[in-house]
Amino acid sequence: MFQVLLVDDDALARNDVKSMLNWEKHGFTLSGEAHNGAMALSLMERLTPQIVIMDVSMPVMDGVELSRIIHDQYPRVKMIMLSSFDDYDYVRTCLKNGAMDYLLKHRLNPASLLSLLNRAAQDLQVEEREQEARTAQTKMMERLSPVMHREHVAKLARAGQEAGEELQSYARDNRLYTDSVNYGAAAVQIVPFLLLTETLTDVEKNRFVERAMDVMQMVIGDIHSRTVAYVGEGRYIILFSSADRSEHTVTTQMNQALSSLCHSLEKFLNLKCVYATGPLCGSLRQVGVSYSKAEQSIQELLHQGSGAIVQRDSLFMEEQKQLLLFVEQLNEERINQILSTIFASLRHHPVYAMTVQLIVSEMLHSVDMVMKRHLPHAFTEDNRLLPSRSELGRMGSAAELEPWLQQYYARVVEALKQQHAGGAYSRHIAKAVQFITDNYASNISLELTASALSLSPSYLSRLFKEETQMTFTEFLNHVRIKTSCQLMESGSYALKQISSQVGFLNYTYFFKVFKLITGMTPQAYIDHLKPSNK
Repeated sequence: MFQVLLVDDDALARNDVKSMLNWEKHGFTLSGEAHNGAMALSLMERLTPQIVIMDVSMPVMDGVELSRIIHDQYPRVKMIMLSSFDDYDYVRTCLKNGAMDYLLKHRLNPASLLSLLNRAAQDLQVEEREQEARTAQTKMMERLSPVMHREHVAKLARAGQEAGEELQSYARDNRLYTDSVNYGAAAVQIVPFLLLTETLTDVEKNRFVERAMDVMQMVIGDIHSRTVAYVGEGRYIILFSSADRSEHTVTTQMNQALSSLCHSLEKFLNLKCVYATGPLCGSLRQVGVSYSKAEQSIQELLHQGSGAIVQRDSLFMEEQKQLLLFVEQLNEERINQILSTIFASLRHHPVYAMTVQLIVSEMLHSVDMVMKRHLPHAFTEDNRLLPSRSELGRMGSAAELEPWLQQYYARVVEALKQQHAGGAYSRHIAKAVQFITDNYASNISLELTASALSLSPSYLSRLFKEETQMTFTEFLNHVRIKTSCQLMESGSYALKQISSQVGFLNYTYFFKVFKLITGMTPQAYIDHLKPSNK
């Protein structure tokens, strides 16, 4: 509804106008009446009408003066002038003051009044849409301005000298880094970024990156003189500029700012970081070189001791397979032995060392695969089941990772034990699982199981997939392969015998399924069981 204020000193004239239309039917509401211009202004402050219908000739303040004040103070209000006199001077003055049109009272009728009101409403709607578009554009530009600014700075990390030329031109056009004579760059690395973010979605990772960037910028100061930009993989570039000519002073200021930045990241986001600074330079064109030096220092920090770790890569692959096996066997003691062996060579490395992050990531990935396979619902829905990876942000050494990882594995083993004890299945699926457990060695199928349970195969198939996140055949194969592993561990059967005893009619198919589920061939699994490989 459009709010209309009626202003006329003649009560009969006001009643005539009010009675001409069914106002609300046409989308208008008479929000108030006034008998002179002064009273109208007082009402406008309280009622905020969008359209004013006013008489020209009134005591105290006439319509000509009122239209002038409305034009100056309420420029978006639409005005329709009424008068008993056909005087062009009045018409010209009122139109100059912004009135939409001028109607003589003796010629006024419902059609002409409604036509003017509709025109006023259309103009208001157009102006509102234009204002919304301008506001949206302004907000977009305000949002994009720092985005484009940061993108130019981030390019320094990728394109070097060429990006420096572009940044200098962009800064000149947008009055950035004005009066600066010294420039420098720093590289900041969130640790352990890989471990903290590898399970996040792209949206969650972007939010993580932006939160860290916002905190850094808040500490560093005005983006127009000190700019934080994201490079990738937890790495940020910070461009410093200063009007101070003393290099010693500027370097001190940079180090103080970066120290505060690290403290704030830990305080507000529970994140640790490492940083390095590059040499100062005299122009934006050279900042890329400064960042290159800083990044080189960061890389040296992240790869400390990597030469010694190279020998562990192949050994770790063997240990990874053992971890998978012992998790499947629910053998927590053997899991902790493997973890202890792995961390024996990692404890003295800094937590931000890339080798530490990669190896711990592999260990987490191994146990997560088991979780996804056996407890897909719990893995995705129960955030309390496993220790939160956000806790990794607080850890200051690789030695602190070991007990956390032991707890992570212990929680998984406990969850698997609970599942093996029964599982939260419906009555039909619980019976189907029991039927598979009792008859996996036979040539059973979905149809045979459904018949034994007096269910239709399609209904059982849908219910099975919903509750176990596996098809009937996938679940049956997991039971068969798990049993085959137990038979291999006994050392009493040949592989082809085992294949037959667990229900596989074809050894080639057994070989394929075994490798798909365990990640290794049956013979490789047996080789791992030999005393010399333990």
